[in-house]
Amino acid sequence: MNTATRWFALVIAASAISCSAPARLEAPPERPNIIFIFADDHAAHAVSAYGSKINTTPNLDRLETEGMLFENAFVTNSICGPSRATVLTGQFGHLNGVPTNRDTLHSTRLTFPKLLQQSGYSTAVIGKWHLKVAPAGFDHYEVLRGQGPYYNPTLYSQSDTTEHVGYSTDIITDRALNWIESVRSSPQPFLLMYQFNATHRWWDPGPDHLNLFADSDIAEPATLFDDYEGRTTATQEQEMTIALDLTERDLKLESPRGLNAKQQAAWDAAYGPRNDAYEKAAPEGDARTRWRYQRYIKDYLRCVQSIDDNVGRLLDYLESTGLASNTVVVYTSDQGFFLGDHGWFDKRWMYEESLRTPLMIRWPDRVPSDVRNTALVQNLDIAPTFLDLAGISVPTEMQGESLAPLLQGRTPDDWRDAIYYQYFEYPGWHMVRRHYGVRTHRYKLIHYYEIGEWELFDLQEDPDELRSVFDDPAYADVLAEMRQRLAELRKQYDVPDEDGVPYTDFPSQRDL
Repeated sequence: MNTATRWFALVIAASAISCSAPARLEAPPERPNIIFIFADDHAAHAVSAYGSKINTTPNLDRLETEGMLFENAFVTNSICGPSRATVLTGQFGHLNGVPTNRDTLHSTRLTFPKLLQQSGYSTAVIGKWHLKVAPAGFDHYEVLRGQGPYYNPTLYSQSDTTEHVGYSTDIITDRALNWIESVRSSPQPFLLMYQFNATHRWWDPGPDHLNLFADSDIAEPATLFDDYEGRTTATQEQEMTIALDLTERDLKLESPRGLNAKQQAAWDAAYGPRNDAYEKAAPEGDARTRWRYQRYIKDYLRCVQSIDDNVGRLLDYLESTGLASNTVVVYTSDQGFFLGDHGWFDKRWMYEESLRTPLMIRWPDRVPSDVRNTALVQNLDIAPTFLDLAGISVPTEMQGESLAPLLQGRTPDDWRDAIYYQYFEYPGWHMVRRHYGVRTHRYKLIHYYEIGEWELFDLQEDPDELRSVFDDPAYADVLAEMRQRLAELRKQYDVPDEDGVPYTDFPSQRDL
């Protein structure tokens, strides 16, 4: 009997025992509908339920107040394609064949949508896909090619190519609601993977939010002017700084391509004479960095606001149609993102802002509301969880763990005490060195294996990860324990001694 089945049986048994009337057999509950809301590069610290100090997300916060928020949700590899492949397969990239964005998810790979489809679920994916192959395991798909634009997207389906006019976040929601409406009267449960291309670079705000934050400044992170002293040389080599690596397109000194006349007029009204504004704003020094940070972070948060508004549309629809009660709604992102932290944008690192992802799950009457869970979980766990909740046996090749016990408020005694991470894509965009590591509740050990450097952080004493204690004698015992735990995890997850990803020439962003 799988976890979900045991859970349902216990609920029914408890109800029967507590009733004064004679006990009677009850039909097992229906299998739930599943809606997986997947943002792109949405940092947990840009969600107010996670304590954001720079924005509010009232609709996303509903998932926390009406469900469970995971405080320690992490990814296996902080980059788009590999994260998406891990979600689908429940495997690390070295096993599923997608360790970098250059790789393709082979159509024969076992994925949870295929298994749900085979068990009678109606299945669809709408929005960003990013895996270089037609989606498999879905009755219906409407997906962007590659990253896709923020305005006037083309969506590709099994039978058609449709050019839409409008803002992508809104259009993806329109299409998602349209599909749910088409299947909601069916006796079959459904799976919808509802996937935004926001908040990925270039952070183009929607028409409803072009002027949001126009009259105020966003608080700067404490580490905006980090000097990287006391850490690996890899931090000195990256190309993702607010000060040096944001482009004119990032800063909206250039507008998006393909805007229609109305969209271009709104854009010009919001951003003004672009190059003149840039030259006059902050020509040099820290003031220039601060100006660039404000341009970047306001656009990023404007994109977040569009996500929040559209998630609100979905939740309201579920309530109005009566679907909410037996629909599992999950919100997460393919990874975290640097919001000026350490002076950076982008992701890739095993540092907290990049490693951590939001994860909130709502299932009325099944998952307790307003609960914050502190267990260590990963995107590796999504596939086993969905299969478990649908009453499907989890294949042994999936490396994650079902979150079903945690959703019941029960943490198994053998739940993981550490997570494993590995990033492969160097050389590449932003020039972040390859590394792997282990994180426990308190400590983090990172190995930059191609350059032979290590970092050890005490997250309790140094939550911003500003000082590695790898060479500190006071942490000798901790280091030995973390090395041992790292070796154990690499063995547990069948990580090869060599990462097997070829080094290829790749242009430096600063040379483009």
